[in-house]
Parts: sequence; structure tokens; C-alpha cells
Amino acid sequence: MGQPEILQRVVNAADDKRAENIVVLNMQGISLMADYFIICHGNSDKQVQAIAREIKEQAEELGYEVKRMEGFDEARWVLIDLGDLIIHVFHRDERLYYNLERLWGDAPEIDVESELLS
Repeated sequence: MGQPEILQRVVNAADDKRAENIVVLNMQGISLMADYFIICHGNSDKQVQAIAREIKEQAEELGYEVKRMEGFDEARWVLIDLGDLIIHVFHRDERLYYNLERLWGDAPEIDVESELLS
């Protein structure tokens, strides 16, 4: 079970629930919190929860422990902590407001289409 496998599984889980603008940031050497951030958003509270639930289930199926999941009930910004991988599932409005991609602008973005889903 390598990182590419969990990255691919999480991206596919988000995509299956129609998450929008899925971004994978390589945080190695940039953040001590995690090696990768995955950022995506849904357009409703129910969709945000469905995306988060699917990611959690897929990670557990691969044997990853979900160390923490915060914000699920509010469904505005759900954070899923898998240790070396942190997933941020935003409601569309909150994603625009917090703009994590700009905050971590020095982190290289992984092209999920060509590198992970091929």
C-alpha cells in the first residue's frame, strides 16, 4: 500500500461523488503536518458529507486509520486526517473564502488526471 494507491483511491472516491476541482498538493518539505493535501468541494451540505463519507470508507478499506475527521456535521469544511495525507472537503463558498491553494502556493500540484488516474 503505497502513497500513490491511497492518493488514487481518495481522488477516485471524491470524483465518484462528483466533487469539483480536485487538487492534490505535494507538501513534502513544505509542511510538517502531512506529505499530501487533497482539496475539493461540493455544492451542498449533503454532497460535502457524501464525499467525506466515501473518502473515509475507501481509506478504511485500504487499511488506513482515519485519525481525525472534523466538521462533518456542519458540512462547510470537512477535514479528514489520514496521517501523511490530509483531505479538505469544502462547501463551495468556504473553499473560495479560505483559498488553501493560494495559502500553500509554493506546494507543487500533482496532476491527478495523468499521474494518478492513468
